[in-house]
Amino acid sequence: MSVKNMNSGDGETSYANNSAFQIPQGLEKNTKENIYIATTSPPHVFEAYSKQFERDFTTFLKLRGEEIRGGGRMVLGFLGKSVADPTSKDEFKPYTLLSETLSAMVSEGLVKEDNLHSFNIPIFGPSIQEIEAAVESEGSFNLDKMEFVFVPWDAGEDCNNYEKTDTSGKIVAKCVRAFLEPLLVVHFGSSINVDRVFDVYAEKVEEHLSIDESSSYFFHVISLTRKTKT
Repeated sequence: MSVKNMNSGDGETSYANNSAFQIPQGLEKNTKENIYIATTSPPHVFEAYSKQFERDFTTFLKLRGEEIRGGGRMVLGFLGKSVADPTSKDEFKPYTLLSETLSAMVSEGLVKEDNLHSFNIPIFGPSIQEIEAAVESEGSFNLDKMEFVFVPWDAGEDCNNYEKTDTSGKIVAKCVRAFLEPLLVVHFGSSINVDRVFDVYAEKVEEHLSIDESSSYFFHVISLTRKTKT
C-alpha cells in the first residue's frame, strides 16, 4: 500500500506527483490569471474541461464496470455545479479568491506572472447534465438516483482538527491548502511563500463570508446499478 503525503510536493509518495488528474491539453496559458474556470473564461476553456471530465469519468465507469457484476450497486459523491452554463454563476468562488490572492502577489512582485498564467487546478465540477451524458455514453450502469446537497464552505467548523480561535476564513483556507499546497509547491517551486499565500487567502475568504454567509459547495450524490452483463 502506498500512502500519499498531502503536506509536501516532493518525493515519490507526494500527492502532487501521484495525482491522476490532468489539466486539459493545450490549456496551459489560456486561462491567464484564472487558475480554474471563471465566469469570464472563453468558451474553449469550458469545452476543454468538460471533455476532459467526460474522458476521465467514462474511463472510471468502464473500469468499475469490469469489477462489478450485474446488479451490483455503486454510490458516488463529488463536487459539481448546479447550473449547466458556467458563465451564469461562480460556484467555485474559493478558487476565484485564490486566483485573486495570487494575482495580488504578482503585483507585489512575490509571484512570477508567467508562473501564474501557466497554473491551472486539475479538477472539474460537472453539472447534472454532464454526469447523465457520461453515464449514458459509457453504458455499463443505470443511473438510478441522483440527489444533491449544499455544503457550507466552513462545514468542518466544529471539527477537533481546528483551533478554537480559527475564523471561518482560516478553516476554509486550511481545507483548500490540504490539497492545493503540493500542487503550488511543484509548480511555483521555492519562489512562492505558501504560508503567505494562505494567510492572505484566509483574509479574502473571511471578507467574502462576511458579505455572503450562505456560501456553499454544490455536492452530487448518485446511485448506479451495474447492467446485467451479456
